[in-house]
Amino acid sequence: MTHAAITGIASYVPDDILDNEMLSKMVDTNDEWITTRVGVKERRILKDEGKGSSYLGIQAVNRLMEEYNIDPSTIDLLICPTSNPDYRFPSTASVIAYECGLKKAYAYDIQAACAGFLVGMQDARGYITSGLYKRIIVVCAEKMSSMTDYQDRQTCPLFGDGAAAVLVEPTEEETGVMDAELHVDGSGLPHLLMKAGGSVKPASVETVEAREHYVYQEGRAVYKHAVVDMLRSSLTVMNRNKLNADNLDWFVPHQANLRIIEAIGSRIKLPEEKILVNIQKRGNTSAASIPICLDEYKHKLHKGDRIVMTAFGAGFTWGAMYLVWAI
Repeated sequence: MTHAAITGIASYVPDDILDNEMLSKMVDTNDEWITTRVGVKERRILKDEGKGSSYLGIQAVNRLMEEYNIDPSTIDLLICPTSNPDYRFPSTASVIAYECGLKKAYAYDIQAACAGFLVGMQDARGYITSGLYKRIIVVCAEKMSSMTDYQDRQTCPLFGDGAAAVLVEPTEEETGVMDAELHVDGSGLPHLLMKAGGSVKPASVETVEAREHYVYQEGRAVYKHAVVDMLRSSLTVMNRNKLNADNLDWFVPHQANLRIIEAIGSRIKLPEEKILVNIQKRGNTSAASIPICLDEYKHKLHKGDRIVMTAFGAGFTWGAMYLVWAI
């Protein structure tokens, strides 16, 4: 049976650091308040004028191709999950593909918010197992600072910028994506969205003055749904594949809030050392958070390791994926 396996991974975060002390000079907050509630100590910010999410994605893809000696002409498809496209059109994927020299690849964006990596991997899995494409890059690129309101003390401590790219290829070995559980519930719309800038409420002087072009989040509602839905989808995938706290090697949750991660981990009864976390230094990088985390821990991963990943984001869209590490 053909599986879709990650055969290469790389990530990129900008150099500029925005730590909690610096943030406390911009908005009424402090390190203790942020650390206690969300667990973030610092985040990386892309400050260069005129550079968007594509810049982050280009760096990640170029690192991937360099590290794994990938010929760009052999890539069939590039998928870019992002909530922060450079433009409403054209796609950010098309910009990344062009700048990285992927002349033979088709490219498109995915909007699945923080669950983007799982959805992108599920797409790649479908293309590969069907035989339509053989070499696919999934690159999650998120300039979250572009839609963060640094006057909102509730949301501005959460987000950071970054990107990560994986190469996905077919394999006959028992590695790669084994199973996935994905869901969407549009009733979550009022709780997590950008209120203006789309076709329902186009940009105007009024929407700018009302600060409606930033992330709007009702924290309590999102927290509750995230814990319940990420837990349920993870347990569904684990039960279906006879996984438990003993035989699961790694659990990689979306890095949205350390308290959410801890709540899910405790309910699954996973030991802390099996839960991969980097939110303290990266913040919430939306779709890029899981692959950045995987890349930063790849020195600990071994071929055959059993991994469950889970994410929750606007939409509401969420799910879990069971992956056997192939590198």
